[in-house]
Amino acid sequence: MKYMRRFIWYLASRLLLILAVFSLCVVTVYYAMNATNIYIVLKDGMAKRAQVIMMDESSADLTKFFQGSYLQRDENLQLAIDGKSPYTYYTVRGIDHRLKMTWMWCWPWDTTARVNFTESIPRIDGRVNSKNADAAKALYGESYESPPRWQAGRYTATLVKENGQWHIRSIALVEALKDGE
Repeated sequence: MKYMRRFIWYLASRLLLILAVFSLCVVTVYYAMNATNIYIVLKDGMAKRAQVIMMDESSADLTKFFQGSYLQRDENLQLAIDGKSPYTYYTVRGIDHRLKMTWMWCWPWDTTARVNFTESIPRIDGRVNSKNADAAKALYGESYESPPRWQAGRYTATLVKENGQWHIRSIALVEALKDGE
């Protein structure tokens, strides 16, 4: 009987260890899956937002990445939609959008995630429109020929999972960055 009890404890302890390792692997896989999905939503969503602001693209695709309530609160986006963006005087052909996710946390069973990230656009390929050259020169001075620089920054975002898809609910600027940071 003594050997049987030791054998059962041996099996139970090994089974518990295997179960703990398996559980840790499952949590890790779901965390990685959420982190990847969140990164893609952030990267593509923020790039699309910048394109709408700078390149006069349609804002209809933004609902794939952002909640409608956030889109209505975004001042820069609303200025661009109303035609009051500082980039309206320019024809922007392309941008070098960079986003780096610095921290993210979301339990596998959670539907809310918090993310810290930095966003910058170090290069903007564009020129002033000839019909708007005088207005741009009055507004921006001697550097009017190139579009104004995009303000890089560190942000905190909250994302929510709706119908199996992540959407950006809010973004808050933590710190404005200088070029090259």
